[in-house]
Amino acid sequence: MKRRYFGTDGVRGKVGQLPITPDFVMRLGYAAGKVLTRTNLTSGTPVVLIGKDTRISGYMLEAALQAGLSSAGVDVMLSGPVPTPAVAYLTRALRLSAGIVISASHNPYHDNGIKFFSASGNKLPDDLEFEMESLIDKPMECAPSESLGKAGRLDDARGRYIEFCKSTFPTDYDLRGMKIVVDCANGAGYCVAPYVFHELGAEVITIGTDPDGMNINLNCGATSMDTLSKTVVENSADLGIALDGDADRLMMVDATGKVYNGDQLLYLIAKDRLSFSDVKGVAGTLMTNMAVEVAFRERHIGFGRADVGDRYVLEMMKEKGWLLGGEGSGHIICLDKHTTGDGIISALQVLSALRRHKTSLPAFIEELKLFPQTLVNVRVTPGFNWKANQEILSEKEKVEAELGGRGRVLIRASGTEPLIRFMVEAEDAGMAEAMAQRIASKCPSTD
Repeated sequence: MKRRYFGTDGVRGKVGQLPITPDFVMRLGYAAGKVLTRTNLTSGTPVVLIGKDTRISGYMLEAALQAGLSSAGVDVMLSGPVPTPAVAYLTRALRLSAGIVISASHNPYHDNGIKFFSASGNKLPDDLEFEMESLIDKPMECAPSESLGKAGRLDDARGRYIEFCKSTFPTDYDLRGMKIVVDCANGAGYCVAPYVFHELGAEVITIGTDPDGMNINLNCGATSMDTLSKTVVENSADLGIALDGDADRLMMVDATGKVYNGDQLLYLIAKDRLSFSDVKGVAGTLMTNMAVEVAFRERHIGFGRADVGDRYVLEMMKEKGWLLGGEGSGHIICLDKHTTGDGIISALQVLSALRRHKTSLPAFIEELKLFPQTLVNVRVTPGFNWKANQEILSEKEKVEAELGGRGRVLIRASGTEPLIRFMVEAEDAGMAEAMAQRIASKCPSTD
């Protein structure tokens, strides 16, 4: 079946345009409530936790979701702004029926989205998403007054989650003596991340912790690393940690301001695990740098490429029984620590590795030399099929012939935005850039 509204990570779009409108989100809440009522495995009324990031539209969408769920007879708990993985954890820890996050992750403030977690803290299975979609366009039948859902606030959500994050850091270590700059992207992590690292003993300098509803991801966070790099150097910090708007991505910088992406951090975590346990395999994506695959092979660690998106990485991990997986964009999943990708917990795994081996970030992975990789995004008309465009296909074939097996080309449509992504990986950075631009120039752009 083909999804109409759900993408690879829930429902997402520009606020005020379908599907991110109050009436649609209310109907989505109602549809979710009907499905949850039917599949509720606990006694009594189903209870759903709603969390959100710091976008100004979150207030509106939260109210719409609450109305839809309540009309279907579902109770609602509101956490306020918390990271996406916090909702996954709290849903599981409190034995709730489901969790819902209002966020568009790394997107600008004028976008927003709705994503769901099951009672176990995992993404909803496809069949439940399809069932929700089948109910969205049907008339709403409000439950009788005596069966309507109630709403309340979960006042200690942040504190609970801070303690959970800290529990994933070895009790034998602390962060005393470390100076860390934490960039929270003016997003959901602003009220959690600084406290986690501070309470473990680090001296914490914060940026991106003054959200105003419209500055989320604006020149800060995991998608804009310049400010973090500069702040680390200016303050002679040991390293910097960058989260995205909903705090499920992680990027880091060392003391010199050099940026380390998700591929490098995933390799670091896997290398550390090898020192005290067996690592059967690691799941990456079609975008994972070839150097990482080669490095895992040399260490006799299995490696697989899933489709782009943490949803598909997680599916591969579960299928193969692997505990580690991630993307270059910063989604890192450690299934022995959490059920989903988590920027804060991933950072703690990196920090525990550095403490365990008494080393620095660059020193621990100095042997990993990434191949130059260029990614060009082209905004297109929604629904554009690049596979049917002969100009793109022809240029792709020419570039692959020129690479002669010494690199690779990957073209894919974004699962969350009307973008076509052109990636070229080659031995030479200039060659990768020129080739990616050549192929991308054949794509009709709406910009």
